[in-house]
Amino acid sequence: MKDLTIIHRLAETIETRKHFDADSSYVAKLLCAGHDEILKKIAEEAAEVLLASKDGDKSHITRETADLWFHCLILLAHHGLGPEDVLVELERREGVSGIDEKASRKLG
Repeated sequence: MKDLTIIHRLAETIETRKHFDADSSYVAKLLCAGHDEILKKIAEEAAEVLLASKDGDKSHITRETADLWFHCLILLAHHGLGPEDVLVELERREGVSGIDEKASRKLG
């Protein structure tokens, strides 16, 4: 099993690229375009994952999921969050029934 250091390295690269000129960095360009553009890109990438899954091509699913995860990391950075925040939440949910976890969100 691969470790998650690549996710952390990507998050660090995204943080660095926040400060680049939008003409020289895709990440900076997307962040400068604003929240709505980031959301549109995530929706586009999510749709591509769905279509790849429907086709059943495992390598295509993998590539599209990588694109989606990358853009989710950009969204996290836009909000001042990182992969560690998501990992902490996943760890909090570990061992909790999905049904129970979802019900607990309705109470809070």
